[in-house]
Amino acid sequence: MPTGFAGLEAQLWVWMLAMIRPGAAFVAAPVFSAAQVPVQLRLVVALAIGIPATQAVAFTLPDQGLVSIAGAMLVMGEVLAGLALGFAVQIGFSAALLAGETISNAMGLGFASMVDPAHGVQSTALGSLLSLLATLLFLATGGHLALAATIFESYRALPPGAAWLAPDAVRGLVMFGGDLFASGLIIALPVGFGLILVQLVMGMLARSAPSLNLLAVGLPAALLAGVVLLAVATPVMADAIIAAFGRGLDLAHDLALGR
Repeated sequence: MPTGFAGLEAQLWVWMLAMIRPGAAFVAAPVFSAAQVPVQLRLVVALAIGIPATQAVAFTLPDQGLVSIAGAMLVMGEVLAGLALGFAVQIGFSAALLAGETISNAMGLGFASMVDPAHGVQSTALGSLLSLLATLLFLATGGHLALAATIFESYRALPPGAAWLAPDAVRGLVMFGGDLFASGLIIALPVGFGLILVQLVMGMLARSAPSLNLLAVGLPAALLAGVVLLAVATPVMADAIIAAFGRGLDLAHDLALGR
């Protein structure tokens, strides 16, 4: 074998290890995990983040290589660390989808479902709309760059071979799931509260005029009020969406620091 290729195999193992944590994070993180993002692009970006990150810390591969018990434990730690970082951001990002589902049910559009191409599941029309808005805001505010920087910083506190999260960090990630529902309701509050007032007015009309066809009058009124409120409250909802996935990025940064 030529001298220049003597360390090629060892270098390939290091490169493969470098792609594991960023690749696992991209599987769970928003935008990167979308079906429209090619797998080849994810691998290239994961390699671009992983190579300088692994070069910035000191670590050694197991003597038996990655195809061993010690190597499997090392890879498992990398996968769990990457999934935790991506999933933390995904929890905050999903608040927009939850808000869309809530508003759709209040407007009477819960039956108007469609396939969300970003998640590959059925969601309401407003859920897809707010999910698309969250994606644009995530990219416009540099959320994807913040996620890449967080993954890079995680190698300093959690180097390969010592990437196991502390129990308190895992508990904080689980408890952060409750923030998903709170953030979703906060995003939907400007429109949802107005729609509740419309429903109260419709209930009062139904009591005062029993012969009134509530379905024929209430549904168009709720739809019209919902469209107007969405147009008025979109800037406020956008700020709430940014705050929601911002908390997810903050949690991911805490996990990257080993907190």
